[in-house]
Amino acid sequence: MNLEGGCYCGAVRYAAEGEPLLRAQCHCRECQYISGGAPNMVMAMPADGFTYTKAAPREFRRGDLESPVTREFCSECGTHIVSRAPGMAGAVILKVGTLDDPGIFGGPQMAIFTVDSQSFHQVPDGVVTFERTPG
Repeated sequence: MNLEGGCYCGAVRYAAEGEPLLRAQCHCRECQYISGGAPNMVMAMPADGFTYTKAAPREFRRGDLESPVTREFCSECGTHIVSRAPGMAGAVILKVGTLDDPGIFGGPQMAIFTVDSQSFHQVPDGVVTFERTPG
């Protein structure tokens, strides 16, 4: 699978190659901040197949956490593009909304971090849920 995408303003572009390692709807509190309150739709893609093709994003890591996630975003428009989690070194967690064709996502295989889910969040019928991440 070859995917392309970028930020809202077009300043940052990327290419991602390989098969998705997972397709998820993430309910973690951090994703709620980034999405404006909703779960975040993500695809974990192989890190070795991911490259920025136009500009470099800014990075952010919380300094108060022992193993913070690295968040990469456009410094111009603020679009959150990927996350890199310490426990998933071989993957980038790609934000589905940044894909040129978000329809490629096709829907989540799972809902993760439902321990942080809000009463107004909805999980599609038939989607397996995990309080945190699958073991």
